[in-house]
Amino acid sequence: MMQIKSAKDRIVTIKESQIEIGSHTFDVRMSGDEGELVVLLHGFPETSHMWIPLLEHLGANGYRAIAPDLRGYSRGARPEGAENYSYPVMADDVLGIAEALGSDRFHLVGHDHGAGLGWFVVGNHANRIASWSALSVPHIDAFGNAIANNPEQSERSQYILFFQQEGAAEKMLSDNDYAGLKAVWNQSSPEQIEEYLRVFQQPGALTGALNWYRGMTVVGEERQPIGEVAVPTILIWGNQDQAIGRPGVDATPPLMTGPYRLIELDVGHWLIQEAQPKVLSEISEHLKAFPV
Repeated sequence: MMQIKSAKDRIVTIKESQIEIGSHTFDVRMSGDEGELVVLLHGFPETSHMWIPLLEHLGANGYRAIAPDLRGYSRGARPEGAENYSYPVMADDVLGIAEALGSDRFHLVGHDHGAGLGWFVVGNHANRIASWSALSVPHIDAFGNAIANNPEQSERSQYILFFQQEGAAEKMLSDNDYAGLKAVWNQSSPEQIEEYLRVFQQPGALTGALNWYRGMTVVGEERQPIGEVAVPTILIWGNQDQAIGRPGVDATPPLMTGPYRLIELDVGHWLIQEAQPKVLSEISEHLKAFPV
């Protein structure tokens, strides 16, 4: 448990706890004791720790917020086998976490592959989601088409194919005291890096995290499109993102049938670290505009 003084001089307590969903136990960070529920989905290679600024902000502004260490990252939710990391399976994790907190309907926020999962949730369980805030990743149908058909995005996404190589990816990222992962965390604080390493050094954690790419990639013919999205949505995208270019972003609006807004920032992929005030304010505005 940690206490943080908010911008409004309110002491916000961020609680660390666990939630059981079926046979799995998820480590979670939470803020706020009442109000509309906001579920935060982290990306790779991060954990719920990335969301601490937003947890603090939401708790100070009357929301209940929960950020789980997702499947593969939580020690008690780290099944072996890539087949256990498909979008449908992990969407049930997200819905189950909300149900465990007594919320049938909630706000959803996701970054990186947490955003990929979030797009699947809003595309298939729209009645459960009041608002959707996607960070970095555009509509996954648009993104998948860009990877398959746009040379620029295809080149940017070559890392996905490498991450699917079991054993080789783990070795490259963990060699020399996890130098490969540390290179990715170039915008993270020493405190964040220490926390991320605490998780990734656990047995099976790195493979569990990489299984996201092996079990539910946007590449290939097996993934079924989610189609049009009616849930009120914002996409926050950094135009200096090395992994995600403009083609998928530009192809997203035709797939949106509900309220949609693009917030383009002059930053890279790590939006919380690089543009924290803007990201927090845009998400807050979106939540207020579309209450549960």
